[in-house]
Amino acid sequence: MSKKLFSMASLLIVVAMLLTACAPISEPQVVEKVVTQVVEKTVKETVVVEGTPQVVEKVVTQVVEKPVEVEKVITATPKPGGVFAGAYPYQVPPVGHFNEFATNAIAIGIYRSLFQPPLAMYYWADGSWMPLLATEWKTDQEAATLTVKLREGVKWSNGDDFTAEDVVVTFNCRRLAKGTVWRFLDKVEAVDDHTVVFSMSEPSIVVERYVIRNEYIVDRATYGEWSDKVQALLDEGKDMASDEWNALLQQFNEYRPEAINATGPYNVDPKSLNEARLTLVKNESSWLADTVKFDEVYIYNGETPTVTPLVLAMQVDYATHGFPPATEKAFVGEGVRILRPPIYSGPALYFNQTIYPFNVKEVRQALAYAIDRHENGTVSLGESGKAVVYMTGFSDNIVPLWVDDVDALDKYAYDTAKAEQILTGLGFTKGADGVWVTDKGDRMEYELTAPAEYADWSASAENVAEQLTAFGIPTSFRGVEFRQHPINVNQGNFQLAIRAWGSGNPHPHFSFVQDLYTHNGEAVTGAALAADPALGTQGPGMSFTLQQTTDCCGDFDFETNIDNMPQGLDTAAQKAMVAETAKAYNELLPQIPLWERYGNNPAMDGLHTCGWLPDDDPIYKNSPYADSFAVMMILDGTLYPCNQ
Repeated sequence: MSKKLFSMASLLIVVAMLLTACAPISEPQVVEKVVTQVVEKTVKETVVVEGTPQVVEKVVTQVVEKPVEVEKVITATPKPGGVFAGAYPYQVPPVGHFNEFATNAIAIGIYRSLFQPPLAMYYWADGSWMPLLATEWKTDQEAATLTVKLREGVKWSNGDDFTAEDVVVTFNCRRLAKGTVWRFLDKVEAVDDHTVVFSMSEPSIVVERYVIRNEYIVDRATYGEWSDKVQALLDEGKDMASDEWNALLQQFNEYRPEAINATGPYNVDPKSLNEARLTLVKNESSWLADTVKFDEVYIYNGETPTVTPLVLAMQVDYATHGFPPATEKAFVGEGVRILRPPIYSGPALYFNQTIYPFNVKEVRQALAYAIDRHENGTVSLGESGKAVVYMTGFSDNIVPLWVDDVDALDKYAYDTAKAEQILTGLGFTKGADGVWVTDKGDRMEYELTAPAEYADWSASAENVAEQLTAFGIPTSFRGVEFRQHPINVNQGNFQLAIRAWGSGNPHPHFSFVQDLYTHNGEAVTGAALAADPALGTQGPGMSFTLQQTTDCCGDFDFETNIDNMPQGLDTAAQKAMVAETAKAYNELLPQIPLWERYGNNPAMDGLHTCGWLPDDDPIYKNSPYADSFAVMMILDGTLYPCNQ
């Protein structure tokens, strides 16, 4: 065993001893524990680098398991104060900064709600809300307005009162940054100190989500001057496409506040920022300061490879990273609870449809039959990689809410004979070497790429490559640095790629935007492009034409349906558009959704934190990202420190 692994094993022993020493005396319980040992060995393998075969050394890690009976005591002992330790990647200064509207902001993902909360958060199971900075709101369809009443008595950490002007400033800054919400809004006005009116260009059911949940509210002390400059441009008749607007946006992106002003129960301590960890300290002026049970929140920095040993060492109380199945087993062996909430999205196989025959729908259908999605999900993420069933581009969890006749959807159950039948019907043949050849005589051999640092997506890509190769379509996998990979896909520099399908949002509109706009920029010509001109400058992406002829729905315009889908407050009309779009997607398969990711989120239930609700509690219908149940349970005081 290497010195590093020996040190880790020693650390685990020390942690276990400390936990035993600190816990109150109680009756030991004999349980079966899976003891894990990590074994590393170096092997050589041949890889192709830029077309040249090279022999490289590779460290292979194996987790060996051995069940034994041990005595284990976990007692939920509340303790005043204490620390909640989370994990989320962030950039440190000077790359990282506190301008929350610009790239590389230190926003720390789900944990931003702890210091700059939105107006409210959403309970997915029953459609109710957890009011935060707002207490109530109402949509007036005739007036095309959303009126929001704000919580009174809220203070910023600098001592200022929280008022409606802060909300106006927030949305003006989002307007400057060309935020999507401004596709639906005309203006935002403060009626009084605690009332804000959002005037819509036309009523839309998604405005509530954009306004109430998606925007984190910032302060006028930090951002007020930029809001004033936006208003000055509007008064001059300038819009988002003007040179003056873009010049101001460039200046805004370079703005660097020295610290964060918070209304939430915690705030970032700038002095704590380093490559390894940052600390959120209690904001005693917050209206939630007496509700939350932790004095501090630690956020450990890093992606899956960095966070894994921290979880094994029980330094992290909760993490949302995608952990490989072997790692998850190691967590369970250490007594760590695994939570499995739906993510409402997952990886999909994307095609560059400028390459024949990927532009032929029957070929995409054949490949959907040729890939065992259940195997792919299991290999990639164990129990948390659940094969997509309905193949509509949005989560199986909500398809029956929007599509009445789900039996009419093709489920593309794994069937290689069916796949062969489709390809043969197109005039494709198999050569003597077992490799498929198109009707034009081209050998079907391709490269599949995925973000190298995403363990679950990389595993998915490797498995897809193996399955396609076994089917007779030789496919090689290449990992690409995670920031570069979407750029390559957007520029059309790929053959096959793993990118996301779906979105952690209750309305399918957002999923279709991800599926058909995000990596398909040059095909977008309507409202989405007007709201975000950058879409048209990123490159062709997958080059899927949004106006198609279908068997199910005749001549079908995806763009018109997606753009109109959220308009108005008539749910029945929206449901009809969603159902038609789902059927067209199911037939054409612009990409192949492989599996839906469910969390395999480690939680130190009873070890360092207590109060985690049982697995069948409705809170776990929430996406761990869009409306984080962990953050909501911190904010309402459900979670508390114990055994620390």
